[in-house]
Amino acid sequence: MMSGIICGHVAFLVLITMSVCQGDDWPRWMGPSADGVYRESGTVTDLPAGGLTVNWRVPVAGGYAGPAVVGSRCYVFDYEKSSGEAFNNPGTRAELQGKERLLCVDVATGKTLWKYEYDCPYSISYPAGPRCTPTVDRDDANDPGRVYILGSEGDLSCLDAMTGNLVWKRNFKVDYNAPVPIWGFSAHPLVDGELIYCMVGGPGQTVVAFDKMTGEERWKALDASGAAYCPPSMIEFGGKKQLMVWHADGIVGMNPETANVYWTVDIKPEYEMAIARPMRDGNRVYASAIRNHSVMFELASDRPEVKELWRGEPKNSVYSANSTPIFHDGVIFGTDCNEGCLIAVDAANGSRLWTTFAATKPGEKRRVNHGTAFLTRLADTDDYLLMSETGDLIRATLTAEGYDESWRFHVLEPTAEAFGRAVVWSHPAYSQGNAFVRNDKELVSVRIAE
Repeated sequence: MMSGIICGHVAFLVLITMSVCQGDDWPRWMGPSADGVYRESGTVTDLPAGGLTVNWRVPVAGGYAGPAVVGSRCYVFDYEKSSGEAFNNPGTRAELQGKERLLCVDVATGKTLWKYEYDCPYSISYPAGPRCTPTVDRDDANDPGRVYILGSEGDLSCLDAMTGNLVWKRNFKVDYNAPVPIWGFSAHPLVDGELIYCMVGGPGQTVVAFDKMTGEERWKALDASGAAYCPPSMIEFGGKKQLMVWHADGIVGMNPETANVYWTVDIKPEYEMAIARPMRDGNRVYASAIRNHSVMFELASDRPEVKELWRGEPKNSVYSANSTPIFHDGVIFGTDCNEGCLIAVDAANGSRLWTTFAATKPGEKRRVNHGTAFLTRLADTDDYLLMSETGDLIRATLTAEGYDESWRFHVLEPTAEAFGRAVVWSHPAYSQGNAFVRNDKELVSVRIAE
């Protein structure tokens, strides 16, 4: 009788473990398809009386880089400062000494499995730490995989994902004499096929493609006034696979193998602040930045060409900076860097459908400078998970008609500073029924599955 009970408990635990392990990975910024969609089902619809279950909290150091999760491992990239004054001034570089570190922790317990670190003096503005989410890549289930990190000062490293051993490393300042952007290298590298694509900067090398296994340069291309901060992305349309990059002067569609340019859309934000990635819905692509810089363009169906549809004007569109909007079913949802609220926009003409401060600063009525929330859509629904700069994880329904909040749970304290207020400016990872969220002091795992 007792052995039957024990076997029953073991079987139950095995089922739980299998259900967790079979959840989707979150191997890079904005998820497995880099589209800001969470495809696991069963996310909590009604907040329990005691709130969400916190699985664990572990200490980390500073950084804006979001976590990545693959299998039983979570990767977080941070900066351990040893000396210098870490002040935030949009136009001034802070001089710091310290180390950039990649921590690999166990998904179930938060226990550190390995750590990779290197000395990295900082000379950047907003110097909390790395900006780029680690990218984990493996060719098949038998491949232990590699994890790629790009640090604020241009250190591009490839590590063995299981051991943390260094496979290869490049440095954009040393290898390419590339200027460090005032806010650091921030464009998440893109791994696709055999290559890893990076925004580097400098004459003829705005974007560089490297062999993902060796770090050897395959090609470099484009002249621009700056590499800016926007991650490259890959699209397939018009019968062609196209690498899409947004540098300081415009958006370019390229042949990812040869670097030949297919098309260009001119859009040049102030201060080289091309940050939020252009987002696609069907045959349309939307890009936006600070002030009144935004553009909607259409991809041709039979060839790699584009046609501009409209541009933003004052008091229409949404102008996203450090948080990429979600473009779905003809509506754009994003936080506006000018007004600081969450805005819904009609993709047909750029007109605003509604605005709310609930996602960025509840109770505010007029303006929050660069108010930020990171949006992730739940697949096959109009529901979203929003990570507010206040440290709140929110579930809400977003439609053309309005914002309907289901619940919110305070996960962690905002520890960074922006324009005189405390903020969390890091995109979470969602994997295996959990949300993984970090600030400058801790990494937190929270259960979000029913």
